[in-house]
Amino acid sequence: MALEVAPTLSVRPDEFVHVGPDTLGGRYLRQFWQPVYLAHELPIGRAVPLRILGEDLTLYRGHGGAPHLLAFRCAHRGTQLSTGWVEGDNLRCFYHGWTYAPNGQCVEQPAEPRPFCERIKIKSYPTREYLGLVFAYLGDRAGRPQEATSEHETGDGRRDEPPPFPRYAQLEGEGVLETHSYLRECSYFNSIENNMDEAHIAFVHRSSQFSDAGLTNFLPEISGEETEYGIIRRGTRANGTVRILHLVMPNLLVFKGAPAPESGGKEEPDQFAWRVPVDDLTHRSFNVSFVRLTGQAAERYRERMGTRQGDSANELAWSVLRGELRVGDITGRPDIVNIQDVVAQVGQGQIPDRANERLGQSDVMIVLLRKIWMRELQALFEGLALKQWAMAGRLDSAFGV
Repeated sequence: MALEVAPTLSVRPDEFVHVGPDTLGGRYLRQFWQPVYLAHELPIGRAVPLRILGEDLTLYRGHGGAPHLLAFRCAHRGTQLSTGWVEGDNLRCFYHGWTYAPNGQCVEQPAEPRPFCERIKIKSYPTREYLGLVFAYLGDRAGRPQEATSEHETGDGRRDEPPPFPRYAQLEGEGVLETHSYLRECSYFNSIENNMDEAHIAFVHRSSQFSDAGLTNFLPEISGEETEYGIIRRGTRANGTVRILHLVMPNLLVFKGAPAPESGGKEEPDQFAWRVPVDDLTHRSFNVSFVRLTGQAAERYRERMGTRQGDSANELAWSVLRGELRVGDITGRPDIVNIQDVVAQVGQGQIPDRANERLGQSDVMIVLLRKIWMRELQALFEGLALKQWAMAGRLDSAFGV
């Protein structure tokens, strides 16, 4: 009898930057609910094309108010479904009128006999709307084949359910909740590693809100460790200031923002930022900010936050990278930190050449981050148990937020 040889893999140092459905990194990210769209940008009756995690999909909001996520193309002749019409909670194809229910089942084919449509089903994915974001679960269990009967959906007649949807108690309650997003033209992992790197603040952000707060006057001692939810990273400065950031695996960053002046400096916003890949070379950050302000203080805060300039940060950063501007030439921008980060992160290359890096002592948390990802991807490849990261509901005390 032939011996069964266990699979082996040398997980490449950059395996985690590849995010398509057939990659290890993409399969891992798809094990988690991911934000995919700003809820207020998806009105009732609207369908939009969506590219996320290297995959093209169709997102629409039915007249019942719920968002739905389907395959990108019609199963008939392959035209783009987002060009069609939302009818009730269904989506009708622009080309020949084939109509799909939210679960991907074809329910009408105007030019075909009825039994044919019952055999057609396109991919559908679970969605949830929460905190002003549309979340989706893109895991293998959610995908549905183009032609299938119900008994073929999972191979045993059952529809598997996605993992429990995480909620974040510290972002709920009375206060000001704001959501926004921006596109950055580099791998999502550039951004996550940047947040593990407290040392860059003294240089990249030497003229910014960080310098105004005195955070660029001292180089920090960087420390941290793996936790039940991901990683805690600390940056301790000689004046006693300690900045803490949490990475909730795989791609959620949690930290405290600068104290809101409208609160007399007493309230620090809770900041959540999901770095979600669009594809290998670009990512979108979905950001939620919550501060416990009410009344006139809340209105003043909203007005101030409304001055953010959004994706125009990319244009200015590219001007710097092309040598047309220096970072110091850019003044009067409330999003200067974002611009500076674009210059540094995109300046590494959309996917950095990690094989030729020279890491030092200050990179200790970057090394830990990569080790964790390599460990989890190796386990995924070998079919071994993955670490079950703590659910968000258990993290309030750990975050201290």
